[in-house]
Amino acid sequence: MKKTLIYLISLVSYLVITAALTLPVHGQKKPVVPKQSKANSKLPQFNDGDMIFQSSISPQCKAIQLATRSPYSHCGIIFYEQGKPYVLEAVQPVTVTKLEHWIQRGEKQHYAVKRLKNADQVLTNSKLAKMKAIGKDFLGKNYDATFEWSDDKIYCSELIWKIYQRGAGIEVGKLEKLKDFDLSSPEVKTKLKERYGNNVPLNETVISPASIFNSPLLITVTSNY
Repeated sequence: MKKTLIYLISLVSYLVITAALTLPVHGQKKPVVPKQSKANSKLPQFNDGDMIFQSSISPQCKAIQLATRSPYSHCGIIFYEQGKPYVLEAVQPVTVTKLEHWIQRGEKQHYAVKRLKNADQVLTNSKLAKMKAIGKDFLGKNYDATFEWSDDKIYCSELIWKIYQRGAGIEVGKLEKLKDFDLSSPEVKTKLKERYGNNVPLNETVISPASIFNSPLLITVTSNY
């Protein structure tokens, strides 16, 4: 009798352990999920076509800040796909990045978002679709480290300007020449030397993140600077 009782206890224990180990994934205890980062917790609801700005700590970004006298050195356009926000941006190469990941890359996760003052009237569904199609054509293009005004390669603010100009007929930001910027700081001179040697194209047409950010056509949606 004692042996039988021991056998039954062992059998029951075996069956319980086996059942626990063979539960389907959705029936098991959920793993602990880490807390959301500052970048993806309580993100505001933005609109298709909103422009987002940030800075980083790279030497190029520092030079851009000094030359344009602005805290912003990088920018992109927000578009939604299946209800989720992404940033179309010119990095290497032109790509689409999840909004929360884009924010995480910025210095201290700071960012600012701008929008056309009359976006509800101007950015119709057809114009937004055209802007997205133009942006799609730029995907995969190399980043333009020498800031040339051509479509062969492209940089961040140039991407925004051309999408808005070609897709909506709106020039967001004032086009300038390279010589219009403050090129006097050592950091800027070093970058110019690296990129151009002794032949800096001072008359090259350029558009900076600061010029777009300061456009009178825009309003600030949000900023955590």
